[in-house]
Amino acid sequence: MSIDTVDSTHRGDARSGGWLSRVSRRAAALFGALGLVTAAAATVAAPASAAQSAATADSTASIPLSRAPEGAPNVVVVLLDDVGFGATETFGGPVQTPALSALANEGLRYNRFHTTAICSPTRAALLTGRDAHAANVGAVLNSSNALPGYQGLLRKETATIAAILREQGYSTGAFGKWHLTQTWEASQAGPFDRWPTGVGFDKFYGFMGGETDQYEPTLYEGTTPIHRPAGDDYHVTEDIVDQAIDWMDAVQSLDADKPFFLYLAPGAVHAPLQVAQSWIDQYDGQFEAGWDAMREAILARQKQLGVVPADTRLNPRPDTLPAWDSLSDEERQVAARLMQTFAGFLEHTDVQIGRLVEALKARGEFDNTLFVYIAGDNGSSAEGGLAGSINYLGSLQGLPETLDQQLDALERIGGKDTFPQYPAGWAWALTSPFQWVKQVASHLGGSRVGTVISWPAVIGEQAGGLRSQFSHVNDIAPTILDALDIPLPETVNGVAQRPMDGSSLLASLRDPEAPEHHPTQFFEVHGNRGIYHEGWMASAFHQRLPWTVGGVIRPTPMEADTWELYHLETDYSQSRDLADSHPEKLAELKQRFHDRAEALGILPLRSSLDTMQSHPVPHLGEGRDTFVYRAGTVGIPEAQAPNLKNRSWSVLAELRGEQPRGVLATLGGTVGGWSLFLDAQSRPVFHYRVFERGELTLRGEQPLNGDPQVAVHFDYDGGGYARGGEFRLEVDGEVVDRGRIEVTPPAYFSIDETFDIGVDTGSPAGHYPAESDLGYAFQGGEIETVTVQLR
Repeated sequence: MSIDTVDSTHRGDARSGGWLSRVSRRAAALFGALGLVTAAAATVAAPASAAQSAATADSTASIPLSRAPEGAPNVVVVLLDDVGFGATETFGGPVQTPALSALANEGLRYNRFHTTAICSPTRAALLTGRDAHAANVGAVLNSSNALPGYQGLLRKETATIAAILREQGYSTGAFGKWHLTQTWEASQAGPFDRWPTGVGFDKFYGFMGGETDQYEPTLYEGTTPIHRPAGDDYHVTEDIVDQAIDWMDAVQSLDADKPFFLYLAPGAVHAPLQVAQSWIDQYDGQFEAGWDAMREAILARQKQLGVVPADTRLNPRPDTLPAWDSLSDEERQVAARLMQTFAGFLEHTDVQIGRLVEALKARGEFDNTLFVYIAGDNGSSAEGGLAGSINYLGSLQGLPETLDQQLDALERIGGKDTFPQYPAGWAWALTSPFQWVKQVASHLGGSRVGTVISWPAVIGEQAGGLRSQFSHVNDIAPTILDALDIPLPETVNGVAQRPMDGSSLLASLRDPEAPEHHPTQFFEVHGNRGIYHEGWMASAFHQRLPWTVGGVIRPTPMEADTWELYHLETDYSQSRDLADSHPEKLAELKQRFHDRAEALGILPLRSSLDTMQSHPVPHLGEGRDTFVYRAGTVGIPEAQAPNLKNRSWSVLAELRGEQPRGVLATLGGTVGGWSLFLDAQSRPVFHYRVFERGELTLRGEQPLNGDPQVAVHFDYDGGGYARGGEFRLEVDGEVVDRGRIEVTPPAYFSIDETFDIGVDTGSPAGHYPAESDLGYAFQGGEIETVTVQLR
């Protein structure tokens, strides 16, 4: 029976048009609103004569494809993490970066290029072309709050360059670190509109948080948690580059004329500093002279290369940082080894970027590719504290390891069971010649990074040159639009767009004397604030030292900060404070800062570190003390999991099966976390690790049978934060083992690991059987429920 026959048979009342006709019209209206009207739906809605007429309609009718402008370049943007202006050989540093240097010889070095001075805001500014506060990402997501400008929720009116390019006919892919989706939106419950694939990227392969274990990363493909590829020599930087090349090949194979936008953001060289021993060993003996000597050597090479003016002055070491000579021999030994690890990690990362460049060349795509290589989303990181750490997540929370522990782990630093970060002295040295480091947006050591831009088809004979126009990470999106000769769309996905704050650098690619198009730039992170305007910069440091780790963050008044003034046209390194001699200029710049902050809607200005508690972001478990989970629940960010810190708690798993084995529930990873699981003989095991400060394993001796209940109970000592307590492992209400831990994490086990039921994603939190697959997934039965009870 044909559709036409059904329609005529059940036509019904002529005034209503019949049941099927009404349904078809409603369906057509719905699908039309979604842009999904099909030929079949149109035929259902039409009478037979109309369908016959449609059959004889113009046979040339087609669905147009979105096409990029003719000759549009591919675009590749590479963003490294926590590098420092003076780290790479390309900008005078001690670390070999052959890919960055080769790209600079074929392109252009930019020596006055700036970030926001911290991770998430830099990524927001890069991808949207707006100031980070305008995009609502004025703070790193881990210290965001409910105040406008700091919520960490990308605004629809500040669409990403990926969303714009996709509408212009580009394929778009993001690989590596994201750190632009809030934790309460980063689980399998969604929503997914602020995940990479929700803001313009066709493809995402990487990790969602601010850092990850380089050997056992917490990976996602699209919005789905996945395990890393199998293999003992796995490293996530190599993996994301492999994935990027494969994706590039796939989209080019399907449509060779379609350009692509590829955003590659390795986790390197953010902690953990993890890389194979062979890369670390290449730098044996190179850092024994220490950070004071290194800083001077870097400036000398920078002058020799011409990447800083010949009259650049070196800023002195802050009194709060120790001199290298003040360290003991053992402390210097540990510090040098940690710096070696950083160097090997950075070189390894750059070599992987080189593989991407070679892939473009081998495929004939390089000459017409706008390639932007930004060596850091901010300055070097001092988050390892004054001593550095073999497991810096503990140090960040006031639980450092001892020097003896560091010495015992010396040869393991950079390996799978360490989570290292180097001492703050190295971070200061690697920002040579500037003041301060990451987080300090008021000064150039926090914001200025080495950057290389290549586009052989446009740069031509200018290759190998230096560009000194003031520029900012928010200039990249406008530069891409200018390269395509298209304006910012008035709307993206139906939402009216806010103007971009950055300006195009395209003219500087062709002309070293091109005028500066970025006259003013606002900076603020954690209350550290500054403003650049036409060669002058006003700066106010907000009192909290960036190498302060552990302890309670106490609010400090903005009014107590001292404003400084620098003329950057004549003082490249921000070394001469002119506030006393030019009070009128300082007053002018302070007013400009105030006006911009007011326009951004962030007054009264407060440090995001001071407002995290007073204006907290949402927690999905707020007000609950009982949580029930079922098998298949994976990928819950720790910040949204039941909060087991500084209190008593219980976890109870109800099982079905005769020989069950595998993970029941887990939180965290190898260097900090816990796992409740059944071993290969179906015996219950509970493993708990507190960084380098404590480790405990409880075991049952008998295999489980029937439909057992397995529980672990923790009775907290109380009396403050990070106290110890007693653990009990039970089967069907009977205690099978017990033990004590003397310290617990006060805030978190990890930054990127998750809470999982039935499998362990990311790095393993338990000591699983050697023959088990990645994640040690539960099998041999069923997990009915896992109940978490806060007590």
